Amino acid sequence: MSTKGELALYAFEEMGFGSNTFDIDPDMISSAIRRMTSMLADWSVKGVTLSFPLAPEDSSASEQESNIPDWAEEAIITNLAVRIGPSYGKAVSAETKVAAKNSYSTLCAIFAQPKESQLKSMPKGAGYKSNSPFTLRPVDNNLDPVDNGVDPSGGPV
Repeated sequence: MSTKGELALYAFEEMGFGSNTFDIDPDMISSAIRRMTSMLADWSVKGVTLSFPLAPEDSSASEQESNIPDWAEEAIITNLAVRIGPSYGKAVSAETKVAAKNSYSTLCAIFAQPKESQLKSMPKGAGYKSNSPFTLRPVDNNLDPVDNGVDPSGGPV
């Protein structure tokens, strides 16, 4: 697991800002953390709920643990790079855009849950509703038999 600051730094590296060639100041990091927080809040509304703490920012936010599992970090890093790149005049590569889209799609597939429903009884078929006028009603077997012209003993009536 990484801290929020490390995830922001990885996003800058994804954009091409290497820490050894560019000075990334604390304001850039906290701005990226704010954008990451809003991105993950948006994902949470869409059903992709990671355990990222969405608490208000403070001066120690970059050292705060992100609680993001390792398998979800790529989605956050690449999507954050795509979001903050234009703010710094950097166009992210096509590979980064494809990786961001694919990794977000994977997260959506992981978190896709079918809606839970409770059945009152066993269904009789697709779309069955017990009060539908189109379903057959139970047959009452206590009615008189139909006269079909044949004697029940086997001969004609």
